[in-house]
Amino acid sequence: MKRIFTLCMIVCTTLTSFAQTDSTAKQEGPKADTIRIGGMVIIRDRDGKNRRVEKDNTLRIRDRKRDKPSNLSTNWWILDIGFSNYTDNTNYGSSAAQGYASGNTAGGSVPSNTTWFDLKDGKSRNVNFWFFMQKLNVVKHVVNLKYGLGLELNNYHYKQPVRYIATPPAVPDPVRVNYDVTPGRSYTKNKLAADYLTVPMMINFNFTPRRERGFGFSAGISAGYLYSARQKTKTSDEGKEKAKDDFELNRWKLSYVGELSLGPVRFYGSYAFKNMYERGLDMTPYTFGFRFSNW
Repeated sequence: MKRIFTLCMIVCTTLTSFAQTDSTAKQEGPKADTIRIGGMVIIRDRDGKNRRVEKDNTLRIRDRKRDKPSNLSTNWWILDIGFSNYTDNTNYGSSAAQGYASGNTAGGSVPSNTTWFDLKDGKSRNVNFWFFMQKLNVVKHVVNLKYGLGLELNNYHYKQPVRYIATPPAVPDPVRVNYDVTPGRSYTKNKLAADYLTVPMMINFNFTPRRERGFGFSAGISAGYLYSARQKTKTSDEGKEKAKDDFELNRWKLSYVGELSLGPVRFYGSYAFKNMYERGLDMTPYTFGFRFSNW
């Protein structure tokens, strides 16, 4: 009889223990995941704001995957790698075009034409270094204001032996570009570099705001200031040469800008409002390529 009574007590105690455990799970419901290690209970609390240890040796850990994004986030040191080009709308038969681009270094006159400023395929590159970009929440982290500050570096590699004149202008409208036909001279490198300090301002649409590498796009405008321009050449007789000047390029560059985010892959592009030259030539620059950033 005692054995039967003892067995009944053990069974009742075991059932009571299971009942208490099930009751705890029901209280937590779908809001928490519980792990028991010895006398410590670890709860991943999806509604909790902080990590804390309670009096009953319970450790509550916030579920970070469900955290809301910050209203203001900053991305440092963004890199763009792509291509530079331009749309050439110059009227080479006009006096303005011939006044800016005509002649050669050996004397005489060679009228400029549509082939003068042709670029080598795949050689003209664009590299941008953004010091930072910030994203400010506007509507539920889906619509954001995105802005930043950085450097735009553009290289235009010419097929033809055009050479910019870097001497101070002696007359109001001097010739700024010559076509070099010096006997026996050949070019192995000929590029114009134009660098801008730029501020982009865009409206960002993020369709997956809780994902670190989400899907969306941005569109807006940018304002860039020309802080450096130079031409680098390498010829058979002169070797490497560098001429620094603004070459009558427009100091300000206003552009339409955009980017596309497809998870871990991001693309960027820009198209200027107007001509990159102050006079003579009519060329509208544009860029496109890959963006390496956190968001």
